[in-house]
Amino acid sequence: MSVPTLTISAFAHAAGLSPKALRHYDELGLLRPARVDPCTGYRYYEAGQLPRARLVAHLRRIGVPLATIRQLTEVTPAQAAEQLAAYWDRVLAETAERQQLVEHLIEQLAPGAGTACLRLRCAARTDPGRVRGRNEDLAYADPALLAVADGFGGSGRGAAAIEALRRFDATAAGPPDLLNLLAGAVRGEQQAGPGGSTLTALLLTGNQLALVHIGDSRAYLLRGGTLFQITHDHTLVQSMIDAGTLTPAEAASHPQRSLLLRALVGAPDVDRPDFSLHEARLGDRYLLCSDGLTNSVDEDRLRTVLSTVTAPEQAVHQLVALANGAGGADNIACAVADVVRAD
Repeated sequence: MSVPTLTISAFAHAAGLSPKALRHYDELGLLRPARVDPCTGYRYYEAGQLPRARLVAHLRRIGVPLATIRQLTEVTPAQAAEQLAAYWDRVLAETAERQQLVEHLIEQLAPGAGTACLRLRCAARTDPGRVRGRNEDLAYADPALLAVADGFGGSGRGAAAIEALRRFDATAAGPPDLLNLLAGAVRGEQQAGPGGSTLTALLLTGNQLALVHIGDSRAYLLRGGTLFQITHDHTLVQSMIDAGTLTPAEAASHPQRSLLLRALVGAPDVDRPDFSLHEARLGDRYLLCSDGLTNSVDEDRLRTVLSTVTAPEQAVHQLVALANGAGGADNIACAVADVVRAD
């Protein structure tokens, strides 16, 4: 039989808890001491209890209720991880709902006060990967523009399109004309010639985001803990999935999975980007990326990074590292942006 070796003070210090918290958890039956001195009532703990105590301490720091902690400590680690993820999804969803309610109440109390000037807190990163010697992917981020492009054939079309978006004055057009003018700006930079590029970009104007998309680069939105893909791949395999002749699982190994049906190539019948407007909400997070990321990293891991890594600079760094860790078979481009107040 093991002998308790840690006093309550020593155990509290090692676990990151206070003696008062340990006494409270003892009373609740959440973390019993190994032995209680029958004369003094002093509590003693075994070193083997530290992992459970540290888990309780971490869960309390992120605000998990004691009843939920009890449930998490009574199941296997895998079950606890699944339950904790579900709990945190609910927290994020409830936080988003409360944020919307607060903004609504502010607007009721002082009309106009809740209308925020917005900007993008963002970062972008590209990497050649582990296989290819040349990097034709591009990523760009500033407080009003997020863009990625996956080039092929050395055309420079992606760079030209991003430069056109950087020069575009979104304030000069109202919502009815914005998308038409934006389409003209992107297409106006494309001349006939070899090579081509995908393009996915978000342009912030007021409280709206104009989305430009062509090819198989993607845009994702993380809102309330849920990750949504907000673009549709312009590929042969995606058209087959849409038609019901191919499953997503089959598409992942299809020999023509990279064949594009639409891209910037300087030809009107193929240069047909999608344009759409989306509401910019405080707290939203966007990910734009090339297929060098999505072909290597599944959406569950994308959501985990985007949900847990606070700084966009660290998020793009981790995403590139994940793609390279999976083999880095292609160039990688990604850009992450949080919608925040301009002040």
